Amino acid sequence: MNNAQSSLGSINRIVWIALMAALTAVGAVVAIPVVPISPVPITLQTMFVLLAGFILGPKGGALAMLLYIAAGCLGMPVFTGGKAGLAVFLGPTGGFIVGFIPAAIICGFAKGAPVKPYWVLLLASVVATAVVLALGTAQLALLLKISIGKALAVGVIPFLPGAAAKCFGAVFIYRFLAVRRLIPS
Repeated sequence: MNNAQSSLGSINRIVWIALMAALTAVGAVVAIPVVPISPVPITLQTMFVLLAGFILGPKGGALAMLLYIAAGCLGMPVFTGGKAGLAVFLGPTGGFIVGFIPAAIICGFAKGAPVKPYWVLLLASVVATAVVLALGTAQLALLLKISIGKALAVGVIPFLPGAAAKCFGAVFIYRFLAVRRLIPS
């Protein structure tokens, strides 16, 4: 590979990282509040987090999520409800946001050529989602001073059907794009 091809490959990777961070922000816009049940809204963010890992691998997926978090903490309105700032990151829903980084890494390890079987990708997305929910539940319980059981009742249980749908959606989209070679290798 010559220098021009290497430079184009690097630019392509940077664009994909920025795109996945931007799509995660777009996923935050699509928010359905579930108040009074939970202070945590339903969003499409997790699906894009899973996709970031699948598409970019562990390092690229983590970088995309770090870019998303940095943008939000630095004041860009990319968090759910158009919110921004460090206070959101350190608030009751911040644990879910922190979970985006390991989730993208977990799904990133499932990326491969040839494309992994559907069940392997689905398992990775379920484990990644469980990590997001676990970290979110822990911070929710800590900051709201509620039991883990109560945090699970308000921060996890109402979201399980949607989480399952996002896992299936991310795997379907990734396989569709990967089989057609529409994503970086």
